[in-house]
Amino acid sequence: MTPLLLVLIAAAPFLAPAASATTLAVSGGAYPAVCGIAKDNLNLVCAPISGGSSSSNASTTTVAPFLTFAEVSAGRGFACGLQAGGSALFCWPPTPAPRWDQVRRVYISNSDGDGALTDLAVGADQVAAYDAAAGCVRLWRGDGQFPARVDGNFSSIVSGDGFSCAVAGSNASAPAAVRCWGPRGSAVQAGFDNATSPVRYLAAGGTRACAILASGAALCSGSDSNSAAAAAANASAALPRDLFPYGLAVGDSYACGLLRPNHAAVCWSLGGPTTTVYYPAVETPFQFLVAGGNVTCGVVSIDFSVMCWSLDTVASPVPLPRILPGVCVSDESSCSGGCGFMPQSQQFCGGSRGICNVLCDGPSPAPSPRTPASPPPSSSPPGGSSSSSKRVSKAWIAFCVVGAVGGFAGLCSIVYCLVFGFCSNKRVHNSVQPNLTTTAAAAADNNNNGATAAAAAAGGSPYGSPNGSRARGLFRRQLSRVMTRQRSGPSSFKDPAEEFTFATLEAATKGFAAEAKIGEGSFGTVYRGKLPDGREVAIKRGGGEPSPGGGPRARRFQEKESAFRSELAFLSRLHHKHLVGLVGYCEENDERMLVYEYMKNGALYDHLHPKPGSPPSPVASSWKLRIKILLDASRGIEYLHSYAVPPIIHRDIKSSNILLDASWTARVSDFGLSLMGPSSPESEDASAPPHSQSQSQRHLTVKAAGTVGYMDPEYYGLHHLTVKSDVYGFGVVMLESLTGRRAIFKEAEGGSPVSVVDHAVPSIVAGELAKVLDPRAPEPAEHEAEAVELVAYTAVHCVRLEGKDRPAMADIVANLETAFALCEGSAGGRGGGGFGNSSSSASLSVTSMDRSGALV
Repeated sequence: MTPLLLVLIAAAPFLAPAASATTLAVSGGAYPAVCGIAKDNLNLVCAPISGGSSSSNASTTTVAPFLTFAEVSAGRGFACGLQAGGSALFCWPPTPAPRWDQVRRVYISNSDGDGALTDLAVGADQVAAYDAAAGCVRLWRGDGQFPARVDGNFSSIVSGDGFSCAVAGSNASAPAAVRCWGPRGSAVQAGFDNATSPVRYLAAGGTRACAILASGAALCSGSDSNSAAAAAANASAALPRDLFPYGLAVGDSYACGLLRPNHAAVCWSLGGPTTTVYYPAVETPFQFLVAGGNVTCGVVSIDFSVMCWSLDTVASPVPLPRILPGVCVSDESSCSGGCGFMPQSQQFCGGSRGICNVLCDGPSPAPSPRTPASPPPSSSPPGGSSSSSKRVSKAWIAFCVVGAVGGFAGLCSIVYCLVFGFCSNKRVHNSVQPNLTTTAAAAADNNNNGATAAAAAAGGSPYGSPNGSRARGLFRRQLSRVMTRQRSGPSSFKDPAEEFTFATLEAATKGFAAEAKIGEGSFGTVYRGKLPDGREVAIKRGGGEPSPGGGPRARRFQEKESAFRSELAFLSRLHHKHLVGLVGYCEENDERMLVYEYMKNGALYDHLHPKPGSPPSPVASSWKLRIKILLDASRGIEYLHSYAVPPIIHRDIKSSNILLDASWTARVSDFGLSLMGPSSPESEDASAPPHSQSQSQRHLTVKAAGTVGYMDPEYYGLHHLTVKSDVYGFGVVMLESLTGRRAIFKEAEGGSPVSVVDHAVPSIVAGELAKVLDPRAPEPAEHEAEAVELVAYTAVHCVRLEGKDRPAMADIVANLETAFALCEGSAGGRGGGGFGNSSSSASLSVTSMDRSGALV
């Protein structure tokens, strides 16, 4: 072992609490998968595995994108996770890629004495966890063969096929007192009744449970039969000694533990006439191990990555994100051995919480002659060639990387020559390629819903760019179109916008008559018109003329000119069902006009906040229609963020910019403030998840622009603009749709202004959604109530103060799709996986958030 590796092992922190609860789990059955709690965001991510390994290109799935978790456990029938804080328990079928709509809530803490849970343990058919507030072990499911609760002080709770066990007593140094329940409980318990040393840690899998004793020896109990004699015979097998107290894992036919002093994994067979010992990863120190079926996985101490293996195979990495290296606890006094928290673990857990450190967990027991501290070279499955293999692999990787870079550079050169050789003489109108990266658009007053915060120009001309910049812009646009077509299909490609004369548009609106006026926008006044060919259109006309002496009028004209260029540039190259369609434009003298498809049903804002005397709107009376409109709009925004290359940040997402056509299909409009977001640097790790912090939080630094009430506080205060700024605005729109309140409103005549975020979020977090729902809408039907809760739950996460804590638009779309399916009554029976006997709601509920009011 190299000196550097020894130093890293000595410095690495290890798992602490004397409990079986972990942040990694393996689900057995026909479709094995490994699930872990991501260190960076506490989301629960799963990946399929086969034979103890996972393909490097295997897709990972975030189980519930808007939940954060504290513990996870899995069995044959399902997997479960404890929400951060332990206030709620969720379960889902053990599929390689569980869907959001398959998640079911099993438990939620309440005011009736039910408290936060710890020590989660899932078996074949049952779930067990400890409720410290009530002082009992709680059990669910199990076909009535398990007690609903067992009172007492317990630790290290485990579950297997037909049994659940725990260590009774207040500390690990007390005499062994293992208690088991269920049809196989007595047989498993019998194997621990005569233990010669206190039980320190339990683990279970299949029909067996194993323990690490205070002496460092392993003791296993249970077998394929229910007889106590068979259990005792198995318990007397020659098992490894000198094991670390924690991190034990038990599968169907073998178990694994961590050796002293280097925390390398050692595995041994169970149930046979002899015990076979092997080492899946000789020089790799692990934090802890977990098992399911015949697959074992571990969290590597050095970098918190995950490696898995099956019987007699070598450990291989699994493409999960870095895993939380242990269960977060709130009090250092709960850490055994008096070691306190592991270094820097509070940054993983947040606040004063941390992960217990067990490096000083007493002296190691004397070495046992039956199990060497490290395997002899000849018996190591990896063999002595592991390091040379690694060197060869690294050389091949380096060769491939250099070759790929060179090939890519050559391809770019060829494409560059093709583009400029064949396209350089093609005239492209300046209005579709402004220098957007150096222009900050500003907004004017909005008569629909409040004042608009404006930004000054950030430099650069909005009227075009030098020839070199134009060439680069054309090249960029050609590649962008190819890439976007590959990702989102032909809907992202459209014909060029038409150029209209002023006379044509003047005639279409009957001289811009007052009766043709249908609204105001940041760019100007909007008129309804009919073109000579009979098409109905909406014409947005920018007002004002430039002032020769500068001043406010000149700045105002400059802002409108910039907005005109920006919107024309974006809508000329974008085409999507849920983005407003651009028909054409007029650029004649000082006139600047944009021509759009006519949206017969106007803006969402007008339906949520109708003027006095307006006829009743179907939006006000239908939760299903409100959710459909939100889903449509979210798909449009997702297209801007995920399929436009580079991504586009709208900057003014609000209900008055969500328009409705004759069939009530919603479309996002008004791109006058939009900017191209920062594209990913070429040096970024391509293996990063698509919505990792490094990607979603890359920002532009520009002056704040947008509408008061919808503006991202992070953007408004720090001038850091990201795609998550649009997410915040859309969260406000969702709250508007739920409550019927404006983004900024007054609760009473002469009262102080209140934001819909401050009005609605506290009630939603407290589980009192009904208090803030729009009273004009009917009470949600049973199938709609879950959908409305899910929308509210999603909205709360969208309006979090920090952009990194907000979901990506792709996740919002997925959630709204589920909500809409619930409204149609088509989601309730999908993917249940045997969850019909849930003791609470059949789907995620807003009341599953932390009862203290903190969003988790």
